[in-house]
Amino acid sequence: MGFTLIQSMRYWLSEHPSIVAFRWSTTQSWGSTWSFLVAAISAYIAAAFALHLILLIFRRRRPVPLGPLPAIHSLAMALISVVIFVGILLSAAVEIRDTRWLWRRNKTTPFQWFLCFPIGTRPSGRVFFWSYIFYLSRFLHLFRTFFTILHHRELPFFRLFNQSILLVTSFLWLEFSQSFQVLAILFMTLLYSVVYGYRFWTAVGLPSACFPFVVNCQIVLLGCNLVCHIGVLLFHLLRGGCNGIGAWVFNSVMNGAILLLFLKFYVNKYLSKRKVT
Repeated sequence: MGFTLIQSMRYWLSEHPSIVAFRWSTTQSWGSTWSFLVAAISAYIAAAFALHLILLIFRRRRPVPLGPLPAIHSLAMALISVVIFVGILLSAAVEIRDTRWLWRRNKTTPFQWFLCFPIGTRPSGRVFFWSYIFYLSRFLHLFRTFFTILHHRELPFFRLFNQSILLVTSFLWLEFSQSFQVLAILFMTLLYSVVYGYRFWTAVGLPSACFPFVVNCQIVLLGCNLVCHIGVLLFHLLRGGCNGIGAWVFNSVMNGAILLLFLKFYVNKYLSKRKVT
């Protein structure tokens, strides 16, 4: 029974013909054009500002009741993140198995492949299918912003910037076959499955942690990304180059900006709590 279940998971998450034959293109992949990306981010920011303005006009002081929507959203995002994590992990294992003979000739190790795609890598196949699913899941993350506006009656500028940059980042991963995306998706989906599972846990009324759980998880993720970015840079300089390095540089700058804003936001929040105390 257990073996059959594992074989079924491997087929549906890494060996299905739609996964194997995936190819990122403007004709076959929804949301794969630059115009769509710009329009989606613009609509997201405009909708957030419009919702906040409506609350200001009507002088809504109490949180808008959302019922079970936040809990349902958190549960859905946790489950989707688990599926993407398992899917890209199995797909990466199959890719390593199928291309091991080529790696031996080029003296490439699996660890190097996770950080540095060879020059000429195209956005097709199993791994990029799950990268595409991760890109689509980013749009579901955007709903969290509107929940924040309705509940806290404030416009979360950090969240708007963060979500927009992450949407651009996941698009660039596919558009330029950027290196490091496999590890990045593994880290992020693992984090999201834990964080959204925790949010669902607290949303249904169960006790929360006695420390800032979500913030600590985000700090761990930022630390892991920083270490891996250093690894990508070293492989690019010492091993003949990594694919999509231009997009990687842009994403590194944006990740640095997010890190600075993250630290500034939570330091100010901590200091304001100290003043109140």
